[in-house]
Amino acid sequence: MTDGYELPCSPLDQLEGLPYFPRLCDKIRKQDAGTLHPDYHTNLGLGMDLWTCQFLGVEYNDLKAQILAGATDTDALHWAKHHGLTRPEHEKAWFLAYLNTRGFRDDLSERLEQRKKEDPKTDRPEILTFIDYIQADEDRPL
Repeated sequence: MTDGYELPCSPLDQLEGLPYFPRLCDKIRKQDAGTLHPDYHTNLGLGMDLWTCQFLGVEYNDLKAQILAGATDTDALHWAKHHGLTRPEHEKAWFLAYLNTRGFRDDLSERLEQRKKEDPKTDRPEILTFIDYIQADEDRPL
């Protein structure tokens, strides 16, 4: 996935213990700069982007506006915490587990298996979750 496009940062990246948030911000910036591969455009604001915004209690487009206005990842997260929901530490731990296990023996298992079969590099038995799938699809270690 080259041709002038850049990969977003890893879904494993965290900010202040919150998983995936740096990737969400990175995808928004790269899409705005025209460096995010079109394959990513369809799901902007959906899937893990949506779940992260729901966890924070903010609308994706409102968060996107903050990021495009120049907020750093930290600034954007602090904005979301101020304008969204306050979550106790145990809910943050739950959300981390939720994102890290999506696709493993849950309602998205079938979809994960379908996605894995689309490319030989992702059709591997050790890919058990969507995080694993994204890592493998982007040629990152599991």
